[in-house]
Amino acid sequence: MDANKFSWGDIDEIAVQLWETTPDKNPLSVSFPDLVDLIMALPNFSGERNKCNEKILEAIQMTWLEEFEA
Repeated sequence: MDANKFSWGDIDEIAVQLWETTPDKNPLSVSFPDLVDLIMALPNFSGERNKCNEKILEAIQMTWLEEFEA
């Protein structure tokens, strides 16, 4: 697997990538279906849509929020 690829388990990487690609978007304003779409569109994201769940999305959203508020 490509060393630059990341997937659903890479919560911190996803959050940083979301913050870098959408710095003006408040993470709390993004619905989970839209969050999945944003994540799936990230460069080098290799996860499968059906492999994520609400717990993972909540973790990503909270970590992204930490980046957003920093």
